[in-house]
Amino acid sequence: MNQASMNTIYKIQRPIKVLQFGTGNFLRGFADWMIDIMNESIDFDGNVHVVQVHGKTVPEEFIQQNYNYHVLIRGIMNEKVIEENRLITCISGITNANVDYRSYLELAKLPDLQCIISNTTEAGIVFDPLDNSGIDKTAVTFPGKLTAFLFHRFQFFKGAHEKGLTILPCELIEKNGEELKSCILKYAKLWELSEDFMKWIEISNTFCNTLVDRIVPGLPKDNFEEIQKKLGFEDQLMVMAEPYHLWVIEGSEDLERKFPACQAGIQVKFVKDLSPYRTRKVRILNGSHTAMVPLAYLSGLRTVRESVEDHNMGKIIHVIIFEEIIPTLDLPKAELEQFASDVLDRFRNPFIQHELISISLNSISKFKARVLPSLLEYKNRQGIWSKYLTRSLAALIYFYSGKNQGENIPLKDEIKVLDFFGKVWKENDLYHVVNQTLQRSDFWGVDLSKMEGLSAILIRELENYQYGVR
Repeated sequence: MNQASMNTIYKIQRPIKVLQFGTGNFLRGFADWMIDIMNESIDFDGNVHVVQVHGKTVPEEFIQQNYNYHVLIRGIMNEKVIEENRLITCISGITNANVDYRSYLELAKLPDLQCIISNTTEAGIVFDPLDNSGIDKTAVTFPGKLTAFLFHRFQFFKGAHEKGLTILPCELIEKNGEELKSCILKYAKLWELSEDFMKWIEISNTFCNTLVDRIVPGLPKDNFEEIQKKLGFEDQLMVMAEPYHLWVIEGSEDLERKFPACQAGIQVKFVKDLSPYRTRKVRILNGSHTAMVPLAYLSGLRTVRESVEDHNMGKIIHVIIFEEIIPTLDLPKAELEQFASDVLDRFRNPFIQHELISISLNSISKFKARVLPSLLEYKNRQGIWSKYLTRSLAALIYFYSGKNQGENIPLKDEIKVLDFFGKVWKENDLYHVVNQTLQRSDFWGVDLSKMEGLSAILIRELENYQYGVR
């Protein structure tokens, strides 16, 4: 199949039910992939119109390919290697709000529109008090643009309750739905929009807090030509994604009827409170990632996959997850263990080379948020310090010496962190290093030097690193 036939692929004309803010890899390999499956398997019968919120052009590749592209699922699931290609045909068009503002606002009149999905980066959900463009000019921020869109929908449908929308932001910030709603109400007040509009926002629209989880690396460059041959035509928009996917949405059964992904076998959960799922992800996935970095790197390993497949390090990582992190969490054990098994499959993904040194960026703040809560909760519940999470903290302190077996470690962190460790390691007094580090409550959120027995364990572990005993 050649490029010309890409434009002539038959596209089913469906009502536009989803407006998507963002053209990036993640949404195309996550939400659009889900919607395409829903159209095929449960007759969701809904297409997506994409709104581009950045830049001044619509990418030519989308137009040339008639908004079609492939999602390449690559990875390991249930210990089996997965290689699947799916042609995504649910996107019906793209509008750049910065280029054609009138056409963008016209989208507010879509009668079948039900949902808004967004992924405009963590910095995208922001209120700018200087953005006084109002509804007649293109706002700078995404929440400003969305405010104008919702106001036009409110006006066109005369405030009809049933024309309110379900908003599902995918930006990786806590309480993303609540934050987006707050920004919109601030813009409504700044622009002096009507009280009736603000009541419509509050009553007729649902802003959901969500948690998304899927690795979408994007265009596979290493074997691009080989994949093109298998697909039969040149696809400049294809994205690679791992098999694992999860979308947790705080919402009611009514929302599940509007977006019935779970009926199609897709891992979308509607829950009353997503905080346990966020904690699970941060502690198990992100926490084990962060905990393994200094341990594995100092052992001579360089990638996540190497680390979990290494005989000794693989055992340590398994103990960290199943024996030291999971016992600190309150979700059902079977559910936690299944999630943990999925995490290990994701770490083994042969199609993704995730370098430890890249994960080590800002490791101090990551350890505080992702690992330290498990370390402290284990001590609280078990009465003793965990073996490997504690060793990971010692390895992290040694990692920040900047050297290992005569080789420099390329550290990347805040200046204050690097300056501190540069000074404290100059004396090479392990007692001084450990106690000065533990006292930095600005690093850890608490003075760890007051934790009984912790400094003594860390000093012993550091002695082993210093003298090459492991």
